[in-house]
Amino acid sequence: MKKLILVSALAVASNAALASGGEREIGYDRGELGYEALIAGDNEKALKQLKESTASSKDDPAKLINLGRAYERLGRYAEAANMFRAAMNCRRQFDLELSDGSIINSRDAARLSLERLESNIATR
Repeated sequence: MKKLILVSALAVASNAALASGGEREIGYDRGELGYEALIAGDNEKALKQLKESTASSKDDPAKLINLGRAYERLGRYAEAANMFRAAMNCRRQFDLELSDGSIINSRDAARLSLERLESNIATR
């Protein structure tokens, strides 16, 4: 089963995938998941990398979650919600390892990200 490390602890349900040691995405070409750009706060660059990435499929939950995160940070909430929903409904699923060492299924990570997004929108 493929494992990825997420940027933040589950409590905040952040969703940028990164490799152990933080140098590249596990099982992906560097930049394919926009990890370094997301960590640096360069959301436009992350979005560009994710959209241009051809190595991972369009139904890759890690890619969809990171697209959602980039859209969310750019204030494009409807698109973010669509990406999180797509990741929740993906045929493919796998475990993600969070930065705090906990493991979560990609569908659950997407669901938590969508719930966090909706909660943030509701409190605005």
